[in-house]
Formats: sequence, C-alpha cells, structure tokens
Amino acid sequence: MSTQPLLQRTAQKRIALPVRVEPKVSFANERTFLSWLHFTVVLGGLAVGLLNFGDKVGKISAVMFSLVAMGIMLYALVTYHWRAVQIRKGSREPYDDRLGPTILCLALLGAVIVNFVLRFTEG
Repeated sequence: MSTQPLLQRTAQKRIALPVRVEPKVSFANERTFLSWLHFTVVLGGLAVGLLNFGDKVGKISAVMFSLVAMGIMLYALVTYHWRAVQIRKGSREPYDDRLGPTILCLALLGAVIVNFVLRFTEG
C-alpha cells in the first residue's frame, strides 16, 4: 500500500484565462458619464441665467458655478476614459472613486455658501 494521498497536488501554477467583460459594463460606464454631463449642463444653465439676469453678486456666483461645472466635466471625462481603459484591459480592481465626487460636492457647496454670504452681506 502506498503512503501517498489519493489525489496529489501539483505545483501551484496560475493559468491565465481571458476575462470576459459583459457589454453592459461599458454601457453603464457611458451612462454614468452622460449622467455627470447632464448635471453639468443644468449647473451651466443656472450659471448662464445668473450671468444674464443677475447683479454683481449674481455675476460672481455665475463665474463660480461655471468653474465648478467645468471641473465636473473634466472629472467626468477623465473618469470615463480611466474606466474604459480598465474595462478593456479586463482589470479586476474596482472602478469606483470615492474622493472625486466628495471634492466636487464640497466645491459646489462652497460656491453656494459664497453665493448666500455675498447675497446677505450686500446692502
């Protein structure tokens, strides 16, 4: 009788298999990008309205909202391309970003607070 186990383990070799990425992942990335762009168009419309029909405080707020909208557009574009590259490579790391939206929300909150402060201290 043999003292070796019935099922023997071979050397730990990793077999490289291609990762299948569902097409819906790419479509979800594009849908998220378009959602971010929709928000920037709404914010830009608010900025244009303030610029055309506002006083001095409105024009300052319009510039701030325009800068925040352009920052969000740039973030959305960079994130979209980064995720598209990761999807094409079949990367298994997560595609989420926790820092970017937080910074963008704080920038938008700062613009709104400056708008309120300027509006209520005007006089």
